[in-house]
Amino acid sequence: MADYEYPYLSPHQARVQEPTAWQLDLAEAIEAAFAKGACELDALVAGLNASRVRPPSGGDWTVDNFQAVMRELGA
Repeated sequence: MADYEYPYLSPHQARVQEPTAWQLDLAEAIEAAFAKGACELDALVAGLNASRVRPPSGGDWTVDNFQAVMRELGA
């Protein structure tokens, strides 16, 4: 009898292309904000503003532009 292998779930199975350098920087900044205790959206946005990663339009992160970027990246 063959050994059972658990189904493999690739975290990148829905990815259509490799992430850009900016997307990787954004992911790192989000992870850093969570690591520092951010658990609400306002705290996450504040953490992003404390990082060197800026939104695509420049300026500061806001709840609205963060949500817009997340919608765009999730599309």
